[in-house]
Amino acid sequence: MVDIRPFKAVRYTQKAGNLKSLITQPYDKINQDMQREYYEKSPYNYCRLILPIEENRYQTVHQRIYEWLNEHVLAKDDAPALFVCRQEFRLGGNNCSRTGLIAALRLCAYSEGMVFPHETTYSAPKADRLNMLRTIQKDLEPVFLIYSDPEKVTVDFFKEVATSPPDLQVEDELRVCHKVWKVSDPEDIALVQKALERKHLVITDGHHRYESALAYRDERRGQVDWTEDSAFNFHMSYIVPVQDEGLVILPTHRLLRRFELTIETIEALASFFEISEIDPTVDVIESFLREHKAEHAFCIYDGIKAYGLLLRDEHQARKVLSPNSSGAVRLLDVVILKDIVFKTMMKTGELKIEEDIVYERSTKSAMERVDNEEVKLAFLVNSISPKVVWEVAQKRERLPEKSTDFYPKPASGLMMMDISATEKL
Repeated sequence: MVDIRPFKAVRYTQKAGNLKSLITQPYDKINQDMQREYYEKSPYNYCRLILPIEENRYQTVHQRIYEWLNEHVLAKDDAPALFVCRQEFRLGGNNCSRTGLIAALRLCAYSEGMVFPHETTYSAPKADRLNMLRTIQKDLEPVFLIYSDPEKVTVDFFKEVATSPPDLQVEDELRVCHKVWKVSDPEDIALVQKALERKHLVITDGHHRYESALAYRDERRGQVDWTEDSAFNFHMSYIVPVQDEGLVILPTHRLLRRFELTIETIEALASFFEISEIDPTVDVIESFLREHKAEHAFCIYDGIKAYGLLLRDEHQARKVLSPNSSGAVRLLDVVILKDIVFKTMMKTGELKIEEDIVYERSTKSAMERVDNEEVKLAFLVNSISPKVVWEVAQKRERLPEKSTDFYPKPASGLMMMDISATEKL
């Protein structure tokens, strides 16, 4: 069964200053420019913990947390609690909100059939996060998961909680407003625990953190005396129902650094796709993708021209796509793009992230990077729906890397969780 627990959150105090100058985007969304900007905002900015500039970063973070706790810049809550967390944001001219729960989630191996991944992970990021856990013994950022609540037990509970003023409210640099309500009433905690105990959970963001936490848990079990209540058996998690109307996935466009669009490539693509030249503008490209969202549609921009592509024949495509995945995964747009366009038509081979391929969530930014000659080609795609991610994960399938971009991200710096050997939940 799914086991969630309240925990004593470690949070910034008023002594740290304005929370707006302290919170950040998740560590894997922070580039070097953002890192410098965060450092300039405050000597206590959370970037100094999740992605420090200093070379000896694990020890640096360990020392900082120790100092900030001693200085009362950080403080641990006196009593354990769950937290209802809402993001309010604008998208496509509309006001949106997404509400979920921050809790300590018992770690389960994927083989146990309660928590499912949806993307492939890599050894280097996992080694980095594992080293951080070993050194600081804190969960600095939550793993983001989704679950299904067709009865809307938790959805209605979150709505009820959110009718009162939030305990914490802050707007980030993307103009997303984050609100947090503390839930400490035992009856409320029991209600949520019961509602979630038989659910399946799918990781949307934080696969590397989750798998690193599993490895850390197993290490600690061999090193210290522990019980099922030991905090390192859990990970701080942000859990959102699939039924939440504000659960949004943005497209992740693919940009190639070294490959060009030749006449031969276009001719090869024509054997699989209907190709039409379209105006090379953001509005026209986004309109083409939106109008063909129910089909397998792509756009290509090379800095001068733009093309719209529509897959002609799914049956023909299946013959080329990898047979190792289910039909549902093989016919996802990002898989068609990877297997047919890149590997088969363009002969790219395996593309290395940053060296060969980079990713952008914004059509405008993707096109600008082509215009600035940072990359040679932009492949613009539609987003995957949360329902598809949920269904694919339940089949124990994994999507290609960077297939999903759940937006917005939970802010980093709202709280952390102590997972030291003596901490119990």
